[in-house]
Amino acid sequence: MALMDFIKLIRVKHWVKNFFLFLPLFFSGEIFILEKIQFLIIGFFSFSAFASSIYVINDLNDIESDRLHPTKRMRPLASGAISKKAGLVIFVVLAIIGFGLGFLVSYKFLFVVTIYFLLNIGYSFGLKNISILDVMIVSAGFILRLKAGSIATHIPVSEWLMIMVFLLSLFMALAKRRDDLMIKDDSGVDVRKVVKNYNLVFINVCLAMFASIMVVAYLMYTMSPEVHQRFGSHRMYYTSVFVIGGILRYLQLAFVEESTGSPTKILYKDRFIQAALLLWLLSFYFFIYYPDIQIF
Repeated sequence: MALMDFIKLIRVKHWVKNFFLFLPLFFSGEIFILEKIQFLIIGFFSFSAFASSIYVINDLNDIESDRLHPTKRMRPLASGAISKKAGLVIFVVLAIIGFGLGFLVSYKFLFVVTIYFLLNIGYSFGLKNISILDVMIVSAGFILRLKAGSIATHIPVSEWLMIMVFLLSLFMALAKRRDDLMIKDDSGVDVRKVVKNYNLVFINVCLAMFASIMVVAYLMYTMSPEVHQRFGSHRMYYTSVFVIGGILRYLQLAFVEESTGSPTKILYKDRFIQAALLLWLLSFYFFIYYPDIQIF
Protein backbone atom coordinates (compact mmCIF):
# COMPACT_ATOMS: atom_id res chain seq x y z
CA MET A 1 0.00 0.00 0.00
CA ALA A 2 1.59 3.25 -1.19
CA LEU A 3 1.41 6.40 0.93
CA MET A 4 -0.39 8.33 -1.81
CA ASP A 5 -3.05 5.60 -2.07
CA PHE A 6 -3.61 5.86 1.70
CA ILE A 7 -3.90 9.66 1.49
CA LYS A 8 -6.40 9.35 -1.36
CA LEU A 9 -8.38 6.76 0.57
CA ILE A 10 -8.84 8.89 3.68
CA ARG A 11 -9.52 12.03 1.58
CA VAL A 12 -7.17 14.43 3.37
CA LYS A 13 -8.24 17.18 0.95
CA HIS A 14 -11.76 16.93 2.35
CA TRP A 15 -10.56 17.79 5.84
CA VAL A 16 -11.00 21.42 4.81
CA LYS A 17 -14.72 20.94 5.57
CA ASN A 18 -13.85 20.57 9.24
CA PHE A 19 -12.69 24.19 9.43
CA PHE A 20 -16.39 24.90 9.98
CA LEU A 21 -15.58 24.06 13.62
CA PHE A 22 -13.65 27.33 13.80
CA LEU A 23 -16.52 29.57 12.65
CA PRO A 24 -18.12 30.16 16.10
CA LEU A 25 -14.75 31.20 17.50
CA PHE A 26 -13.96 33.43 14.52
CA PHE A 27 -17.28 35.27 14.66
CA SER A 28 -17.03 35.68 18.44
CA GLY A 29 -13.89 37.78 18.05
CA GLU A 30 -11.84 35.36 20.16
CA ILE A 31 -9.86 33.61 17.43
CA PHE A 32 -6.53 34.53 19.06
CA ILE A 33 -7.27 32.94 22.44
CA LEU A 34 -4.70 30.13 22.49
CA GLU A 35 -6.51 27.84 24.95
CA LYS A 36 -9.62 27.71 22.79
CA ILE A 37 -7.57 27.22 19.63
CA GLN A 38 -5.87 24.21 21.21
CA PHE A 39 -9.17 22.48 21.90
CA LEU A 40 -10.39 23.28 18.40
CA ILE A 41 -7.28 21.77 16.82
CA ILE A 42 -7.85 18.54 18.74
CA GLY A 43 -11.52 18.65 17.74
CA PHE A 44 -10.55 19.29 14.12
CA PHE A 45 -8.47 16.12 13.98
CA SER A 46 -11.17 14.16 15.80
CA PHE A 47 -13.72 15.15 13.16
CA SER A 48 -11.17 14.53 10.40
CA ALA A 49 -10.48 11.00 11.66
CA PHE A 50 -14.20 10.25 11.83
CA ALA A 51 -14.83 11.76 8.39
CA SER A 52 -12.00 9.71 6.88
CA SER A 53 -13.30 6.53 8.51
CA ILE A 54 -16.69 7.23 6.91
CA TYR A 55 -15.08 7.74 3.50
CA VAL A 56 -13.34 4.38 3.87
CA ILE A 57 -16.44 2.42 4.87
CA ASN A 58 -18.44 4.18 2.16
CA ASP A 59 -15.85 3.19 -0.46
CA LEU A 60 -15.93 -0.38 0.83
CA ASN A 61 -19.69 -0.48 0.34
CA ASP A 62 -19.53 1.17 -3.08
CA ILE A 63 -16.63 -0.68 -4.70
CA GLU A 64 -18.76 -2.16 -7.51
CA SER A 65 -20.62 1.06 -8.35
CA ASP A 66 -17.43 3.12 -8.11
CA ARG A 67 -15.84 0.90 -10.75
CA LEU A 68 -18.54 2.10 -13.18
CA HIS A 69 -17.89 5.78 -12.42
CA PRO A 70 -15.55 7.66 -14.83
CA THR A 71 -13.43 9.09 -11.99
CA LYS A 72 -14.33 7.11 -8.85
CA ARG A 73 -13.03 3.92 -10.47
CA MET A 74 -9.53 5.28 -9.79
CA ARG A 75 -10.09 5.31 -6.02
CA PRO A 76 -7.70 3.01 -4.11
CA LEU A 77 -10.31 0.40 -3.11
CA ALA A 78 -12.16 0.40 -6.44
CA SER A 79 -8.91 0.12 -8.39
CA GLY A 80 -7.51 -2.58 -6.11
CA ALA A 81 -4.55 -0.50 -4.95
CA ILE A 82 -5.72 -1.14 -1.36
CA SER A 83 -7.36 -4.43 -0.39
CA LYS A 84 -10.74 -4.69 1.31
CA LYS A 85 -9.13 -6.19 4.41
CA ALA A 86 -6.66 -3.30 4.70
CA GLY A 87 -9.50 -0.84 4.17
CA LEU A 88 -11.49 -2.37 7.03
CA VAL A 89 -8.47 -2.14 9.36
CA ILE A 90 -7.95 1.51 8.41
CA PHE A 91 -11.63 2.23 9.12
CA VAL A 92 -11.41 0.76 12.64
CA VAL A 93 -8.15 2.56 13.48
CA LEU A 94 -9.48 5.92 12.29
CA ALA A 95 -12.71 5.49 14.28
CA ILE A 96 -10.72 4.71 17.45
CA ILE A 97 -8.55 7.81 16.89
CA GLY A 98 -11.67 9.91 16.39
CA PHE A 99 -13.25 8.71 19.64
CA GLY A 100 -10.00 9.17 21.57
CA LEU A 101 -9.42 12.73 20.39
CA GLY A 102 -13.08 13.61 20.93
CA PHE A 103 -12.84 12.39 24.52
CA LEU A 104 -9.85 14.72 25.08
CA VAL A 105 -11.98 17.74 24.18
CA SER A 106 -15.03 17.02 26.36
CA TYR A 107 -17.87 14.57 26.91
CA LYS A 108 -20.30 16.88 25.12
CA PHE A 109 -17.97 17.17 22.14
CA LEU A 110 -17.63 13.39 22.04
CA PHE A 111 -21.43 13.09 22.10
CA VAL A 112 -21.74 15.37 19.05
CA VAL A 113 -19.03 13.63 17.01
CA THR A 114 -20.56 10.27 17.90
CA ILE A 115 -23.89 11.45 16.48
CA TYR A 116 -22.01 12.57 13.36
CA PHE A 117 -20.31 9.19 13.10
CA LEU A 118 -23.49 7.12 13.59
CA LEU A 119 -25.50 9.33 11.24
CA ASN A 120 -22.94 8.88 8.49
CA ILE A 121 -22.65 5.15 9.13
CA GLY A 122 -26.39 5.02 8.55
CA TYR A 123 -25.88 7.12 5.43
CA SER A 124 -23.26 4.69 4.11
CA PHE A 125 -25.41 1.62 4.81
CA GLY A 126 -28.58 2.74 3.09
CA LEU A 127 -29.85 6.20 4.05
CA LYS A 128 -27.95 7.69 1.10
CA ASN A 129 -30.40 5.85 -1.18
CA ILE A 130 -33.41 7.78 0.14
CA SER A 131 -33.92 10.92 -1.92
CA ILE A 132 -34.10 14.25 -0.08
CA LEU A 133 -32.93 12.54 3.12
CA ASP A 134 -29.52 11.98 1.49
CA VAL A 135 -28.83 15.70 1.02
CA MET A 136 -30.37 16.54 4.40
CA ILE A 137 -27.89 14.22 6.12
CA VAL A 138 -24.99 15.85 4.28
CA SER A 139 -26.21 19.24 5.51
CA ALA A 140 -26.69 17.93 9.05
CA GLY A 141 -23.00 17.04 9.07
CA PHE A 142 -22.06 20.70 8.68
CA ILE A 143 -24.48 21.76 11.39
CA LEU A 144 -22.92 19.21 13.73
CA ARG A 145 -19.48 20.65 12.92
CA LEU A 146 -20.72 24.09 13.98
CA LYS A 147 -22.24 22.69 17.16
CA ALA A 148 -19.03 20.81 17.97
CA GLY A 149 -16.99 23.98 17.49
CA SER A 150 -19.38 25.81 19.78
CA ILE A 151 -19.04 23.15 22.49
CA ALA A 152 -15.25 22.97 22.23
CA THR A 153 -14.90 26.73 22.76
CA HIS A 154 -17.93 27.33 25.04
CA ILE A 155 -19.20 29.92 22.58
CA PRO A 156 -22.89 29.89 21.59
CA VAL A 157 -23.47 29.63 17.85
CA SER A 158 -25.97 32.11 16.43
CA GLU A 159 -29.17 31.05 14.73
CA TRP A 160 -28.16 33.07 11.69
CA LEU A 161 -24.93 31.13 11.26
CA MET A 162 -26.73 27.81 11.64
CA ILE A 163 -29.32 28.78 9.02
CA MET A 164 -26.77 30.05 6.51
CA VAL A 165 -24.53 26.99 6.81
CA PHE A 166 -27.52 24.66 6.48
CA LEU A 167 -28.74 26.44 3.34
CA LEU A 168 -25.27 26.55 1.80
CA SER A 169 -24.58 22.87 2.43
CA LEU A 170 -27.98 21.89 0.97
CA PHE A 171 -27.24 24.01 -2.08
CA MET A 172 -23.88 22.31 -2.67
CA ALA A 173 -25.25 18.82 -2.02
CA LEU A 174 -27.98 19.37 -4.61
CA ALA A 175 -25.40 20.69 -7.08
CA LYS A 176 -23.47 17.45 -6.56
CA ARG A 177 -26.60 15.46 -7.37
CA ARG A 178 -26.93 17.50 -10.56
CA ASP A 179 -23.42 16.46 -11.49
CA ASP A 180 -24.39 12.81 -10.91
CA LEU A 181 -27.35 13.28 -13.25
CA MET A 182 -25.09 14.74 -15.94
CA ILE A 183 -22.79 11.73 -15.66
CA LYS A 184 -25.81 9.44 -15.96
CA ASP A 185 -26.94 11.23 -19.12
CA ASP A 186 -23.46 10.90 -20.65
CA SER A 187 -22.69 7.32 -19.65
CA GLY A 188 -26.12 5.80 -19.08
CA VAL A 189 -24.96 4.49 -15.70
CA ASP A 190 -26.52 5.35 -12.32
CA VAL A 191 -23.45 6.28 -10.26
CA ARG A 192 -25.74 6.50 -7.21
CA LYS A 193 -28.95 4.56 -6.64
CA VAL A 194 -30.64 7.71 -5.37
CA VAL A 195 -30.08 9.51 -8.69
CA LYS A 196 -33.07 7.71 -10.21
CA ASN A 197 -35.31 9.71 -7.85
CA TYR A 198 -34.02 13.05 -9.11
CA ASN A 199 -34.15 14.81 -12.45
CA LEU A 200 -32.62 17.98 -13.87
CA VAL A 201 -35.84 19.99 -13.67
CA PHE A 202 -36.24 19.29 -9.95
CA ILE A 203 -32.55 19.94 -9.18
CA ASN A 204 -32.47 23.15 -11.22
CA VAL A 205 -35.56 24.49 -9.44
CA CYS A 206 -34.06 23.61 -6.05
CA LEU A 207 -30.74 25.28 -6.87
CA ALA A 208 -32.48 28.46 -8.00
CA MET A 209 -34.71 28.41 -4.91
CA PHE A 210 -31.87 27.92 -2.42
CA ALA A 211 -29.66 30.48 -4.17
CA SER A 212 -32.45 33.05 -3.80
CA ILE A 213 -33.16 32.13 -0.18
CA MET A 214 -29.47 32.35 0.72
CA VAL A 215 -29.07 35.82 -0.75
CA VAL A 216 -32.21 37.14 0.97
CA ALA A 217 -31.33 35.48 4.29
CA TYR A 218 -27.79 36.87 4.17
CA LEU A 219 -29.01 40.39 3.41
CA MET A 220 -31.50 40.17 6.29
CA TYR A 221 -28.67 39.00 8.55
CA THR A 222 -26.32 41.85 7.63
CA MET A 223 -29.03 44.48 8.04
CA SER A 224 -30.55 43.20 11.29
CA PRO A 225 -30.31 45.53 14.34
CA GLU A 226 -28.86 42.65 16.37
CA VAL A 227 -25.89 42.35 14.00
CA HIS A 228 -25.40 46.12 13.84
CA GLN A 229 -25.20 46.24 17.62
CA ARG A 230 -22.95 43.20 17.91
CA PHE A 231 -20.35 44.34 15.37
CA GLY A 232 -20.75 48.06 15.94
CA SER A 233 -21.40 48.81 12.28
CA HIS A 234 -24.31 49.13 9.90
CA ARG A 235 -22.04 48.43 6.92
CA MET A 236 -22.02 44.63 7.17
CA TYR A 237 -24.13 44.45 4.03
CA TYR A 238 -20.99 45.33 2.04
CA THR A 239 -19.90 41.71 2.51
CA SER A 240 -22.92 40.51 0.53
CA VAL A 241 -21.03 41.41 -2.67
CA PHE A 242 -18.69 38.46 -2.11
CA VAL A 243 -21.51 36.09 -1.13
CA ILE A 244 -23.56 36.94 -4.22
CA GLY A 245 -20.48 36.68 -6.42
CA GLY A 246 -19.61 33.25 -5.02
CA ILE A 247 -23.16 31.95 -5.50
CA LEU A 248 -23.32 33.26 -9.07
CA ARG A 249 -20.00 31.60 -9.88
CA TYR A 250 -21.21 28.28 -8.45
CA LEU A 251 -24.38 28.51 -10.54
CA GLN A 252 -22.27 29.31 -13.57
CA LEU A 253 -20.20 26.19 -12.97
CA ALA A 254 -23.38 24.13 -12.64
CA PHE A 255 -25.41 25.47 -15.58
CA VAL A 256 -22.82 26.75 -18.05
CA GLU A 257 -19.65 24.77 -17.47
CA GLU A 258 -21.46 21.76 -15.98
CA SER A 259 -18.57 21.01 -13.65
CA THR A 260 -19.91 21.28 -10.11
CA GLY A 261 -18.65 17.80 -9.15
CA SER A 262 -17.13 17.85 -5.69
CA PRO A 263 -17.51 21.18 -3.81
CA THR A 264 -14.12 20.49 -2.23
CA LYS A 265 -12.50 20.16 -5.66
CA ILE A 266 -14.06 23.45 -6.72
CA LEU A 267 -12.74 25.15 -3.60
CA TYR A 268 -9.21 23.99 -4.39
CA LYS A 269 -9.29 24.82 -8.11
CA ASP A 270 -11.65 27.71 -8.87
CA ARG A 271 -9.83 31.04 -8.46
CA PHE A 272 -13.01 33.11 -8.53
CA ILE A 273 -14.59 31.28 -5.61
CA GLN A 274 -11.27 31.29 -3.75
CA ALA A 275 -11.05 35.07 -4.16
CA ALA A 276 -14.68 35.62 -3.11
CA LEU A 277 -14.20 33.47 0.01
CA LEU A 278 -10.92 35.13 0.95
CA LEU A 279 -12.33 38.65 0.53
CA TRP A 280 -15.44 37.71 2.52
CA LEU A 281 -13.30 36.39 5.38
CA LEU A 282 -11.02 39.43 5.31
CA SER A 283 -13.96 41.84 5.34
CA PHE A 284 -15.48 40.09 8.35
CA TYR A 285 -12.07 39.96 10.01
CA PHE A 286 -11.78 43.75 9.89
CA PHE A 287 -15.38 44.30 10.99
CA ILE A 288 -14.93 41.98 13.98
CA TYR A 289 -11.34 42.58 15.06
CA TYR A 290 -10.85 46.20 13.97
CA PRO A 291 -14.28 47.79 14.54
CA ASP A 292 -12.82 51.29 14.91
CA ILE A 293 -11.61 51.31 11.31
CA GLN A 294 -14.41 52.85 9.25
CA ILE A 295 -13.35 53.17 5.60
CA PHE A 296 -16.77 54.16 4.24
